This record gives sequence, C-alpha cells and structure tokens, in this order.
Amino acid sequence: MLDQARGVYIVAQTPSQENGAIDLESVDSLTDFYFSHGANGLTVLGVAGESNKLTPAESLAVASRFIARAKDKPVVVGVSNSSVAQMAELTGQVMDAGAAGVMIAPPGGLRTEQEVLSYFEAVFDRIGNVPTVLQDFPFSTGTWMSVPVIGQLIERHPQIQAVKEEDLPSITKITKLRALPGRRVAILTGNNAMFLPLEMGRGIDGPMAGFSHPEMLSQVYALYTAGRVDDAHAVFDRYLPLLSYENQSQWGVAVRKEIMKRRGAIKHAGMRRPGPKLDATDHAEIDLLLERLKRTLAEAG
Repeated sequence: MLDQARGVYIVAQTPSQENGAIDLESVDSLTDFYFSHGANGLTVLGVAGESNKLTPAESLAVASRFIARAKDKPVVVGVSNSSVAQMAELTGQVMDAGAAGVMIAPPGGLRTEQEVLSYFEAVFDRIGNVPTVLQDFPFSTGTWMSVPVIGQLIERHPQIQAVKEEDLPSITKITKLRALPGRRVAILTGNNAMFLPLEMGRGIDGPMAGFSHPEMLSQVYALYTAGRVDDAHAVFDRYLPLLSYENQSQWGVAVRKEIMKRRGAIKHAGMRRPGPKLDATDHAEIDLLLERLKRTLAEAG
C-alpha cells in the first residue's frame, strides 16, 4: 500500500535512442542502476520522464518494461492527462502490468477549489479503487491546491494514499499537511530533492525525485532516519553544486541523462524532440562539476 511508502522513490528518465525511438534495453540497465544505488521504488512517466512526448502505446511499453525489470520492487506510474478517459485506460493497463499505483496531478485550467474537487470526483469514479499518489506541482500544472482542499481530497477518496508535495515553499506546506486530522498518508517530495534534508526534518517519508547520483538521495535518507542529521546534511552538501545544476527544468533533464550515460546507466543521452541539446560549453561545465564532486568525495573519505 502506498500509504506505507518509505524511502527513496526515484523519478526515472525515459531512455531514447539517437533516432528518438524508445530504448527499452536502456530501461533495463537504468532500472538496475537505480536499485543498485539504493532506490526503494521507482516513479515512471513523470514530468522528468518526458511523458508528454510519448504516444499511448509507448507510455504503456515503457511503464511495463520498468515494472517487469523491477520485479518485486514498487513502481508508480504517472498517468496525468487532461482526458480522464485516456487516463483511465492507461491506469487500467499499468495496473494489470503490476504497477503499485498511479500518480495523478490536476490539469491546468482549474480555477476554483470546487473545480479541483469535482475533477478528482470524476477521476475516481472512472478509475475505481486504484492506489494513487496525488501530485501537488502547481509550477508545472498551473493549478494550485490549498492544504484544506488536499485534506478534503484525502478524506473523500481513500484511493489517495500518498501526496507528492512539490509546491513552494515545500517545507511549510509539508508541516501543514502533517497537521491535517484524519487518516495518515505518505508524503514524498520532488523539486529535484533540492530541500531534502530540511524536508526530512519536516516529517516526509522520503524523496520522490530524480538525480544523476541517486546514491546521494539514499544516503541522506538513511542517515537522517538513523538520527545522524549532521552527517545527512554533510552528504547533501557535497552533491549540491551538481544537484543545483540539474535543477533547471527540461534542460536539467538533458544534463542528467548525459551524466547517466557517462555512468553507464543508459546508452544514449538524447531527449525526444522537441527538447534541449547540450553544446560544448555545457559539456565542459559538466566535466568541471563531476571532477569537483570526485575530489570532494575523495576528501571526505
């Protein structure tokens, strides 16, 4: 059950071949890479997974491949879609394939709290009793959900078992969500893990974020939950320059894919068009940041 989700749920990239076709072989190597570096679960077909560039058939193929390779590890599939009918179709398909649940964000254009409530009523009438992560990401969706509205959604729909919180400031919203009465849901956080140690202090159950060095996420989580708060901050600080560099929307995703190609996780670094393409200066900056990270880690022992 997703309300028991704890640990690191890595937001996975969607590997592409040089010609733009989906690279399913790299899905396998990428899945192995994430779990070998401490992931407890995966989230696929999210914003950073370029889900908006895939056909319905490709979305199902990518999700199914991640699920199959993950074996008994949980995989959450992003199914957000302005079409509730298409969302319901993909939801049924990925749940049949073995997904642990789905992640749904409200579409853009919802202007009032009642519209948000009505939208999710329609969603759950259509998809039924599917474990769901409610994604609160207004800077991507354009739709803002207040803490009271999120609380109403949780109480009205038992399918909502977790909230992915990535509004800003995330830390204050996490505190307010944790103070809500009623049943407890898991709180996982995104925003590329930019505030992870502080969010751990606010009571989250783990990150649901992507990074080219997922071992940092798993180390920070493990240290913090073991009570070694200073050590958790120290590990986070070592990776912060690179983490910040990757925190640049879709351009940052291109950087992340390039680094993961260098680390052997995927065969090709390109993004599906339309998307950013790195130039020589970008590659030189990546070289610099990786070399500095290497030295910092060596100095830390």
